[in-house]
Amino acid sequence: MNSFPLTHLDSSGQAQMVDVSAKAQTLRQAVAAAQVRMQQSTFEAIENGNAPKGDVLGTAKLAGIMAAKQTANLIPLCHPLPLTKVRVELSPDPELPGYQIRAEVKTRAETGVEMEALTAASVAALTLYDMAKALEKSIQIEHIRLVSKSGGKSGDYLASEPVEDPAPMQNQEPPAPSAQ
Repeated sequence: MNSFPLTHLDSSGQAQMVDVSAKAQTLRQAVAAAQVRMQQSTFEAIENGNAPKGDVLGTAKLAGIMAAKQTANLIPLCHPLPLTKVRVELSPDPELPGYQIRAEVKTRAETGVEMEALTAASVAALTLYDMAKALEKSIQIEHIRLVSKSGGKSGDYLASEPVEDPAPMQNQEPPAPSAQ
């Protein structure tokens, strides 16, 4: 049996927003990550600024920042929080080929910012896909995860194991479905 009660459920099992009004405001930080894998030609087009939709990385970065600020509107039962820092980085990774995404969120509040960091990384990855889908439909969004968090009653967390990369993507589009 789980020794941690589900705080988002009331006594009849219905979803509820947790009351955090009795908690002290403390510094809370979280870092989330994702990676986006693509074909070499797509990666090179983005790196050379030749994507048809324009500034892929700048747009994805802004989308991630905006998403962190909208998390309470997107994820049921998340508290709206006054974010004091949102930083989204998209780093080229020629070995994938693709991009590593890192989102860092900070606040001084009664509850943590893990969901805000995860939302920022996820939406940055989705936006990268959207901005590059004219070049390639088989782009893969992978390994969305919480990397670390600090502050709060549950203490600090640091992901202990690196994520294993799956088999490399084949350098071709999947075949079109056949008409039968």
